[in-house]
Amino acid sequence: MLTIIIIAITALISINAFRNHVLADKLIFYPPAVRHGEWYRLFTYGVLHADTMHLIFNMFTLYIFGTHVEQLFKAIFGVGAGAILYIAMYITALLISILPTYFKQQDNAYYRGLGASGAVSAVVFAYILINPMNFMGIMFIPIWMPAFLFGIIFILISMQLDKKQVGGINHSAHITGAVYGFVFPIVMSILMSRSALLSGFFDQIHINSINDIIRFGY
Repeated sequence: MLTIIIIAITALISINAFRNHVLADKLIFYPPAVRHGEWYRLFTYGVLHADTMHLIFNMFTLYIFGTHVEQLFKAIFGVGAGAILYIAMYITALLISILPTYFKQQDNAYYRGLGASGAVSAVVFAYILINPMNFMGIMFIPIWMPAFLFGIIFILISMQLDKKQVGGINHSAHITGAVYGFVFPIVMSILMSRSALLSGFFDQIHINSINDIIRFGY
């Protein structure tokens, strides 16, 4: 339910901003404006998207993984606390994922940033933490692999693309959001529940590796 609400709010504002450039200019991530006190832009950029395909891709990914993570948070932390932590992770991921870009571009009057990709990456990596052996595919490529391996490849590719500054995409936000989404549930599980998410992550990988060895006789 919370995931659907996030998607609905993001879609409504994004679609409105496609036509309303004043609204887009007011909400977009613009480092000099942030430096002069418009701190809200560190969050509101996440409800804007460059075009319809950008919006659909992010919201479809959020729907696929967010609905699972939302339910998993409620199961791990309790319904009320899980809901609050899920929303808190998403909102704070918007902030955390854009901070490296802000510090790098804070004096750049030509820089603009938008899109929920950093927060969506956080949700995807929270899913990977809890379900490391579930299979995930690469978009448009018929290759399936365990989620933890997908996560490693995603980070490595994003690091290379960030170095090359490919496609005008903020790969730094993807990386930072992904790391944050992996760490946030671990910290919360230590503080608020008896669930050992990090050890569970490695245990799942270890147990499934042993089962594969037994199954295939390696």
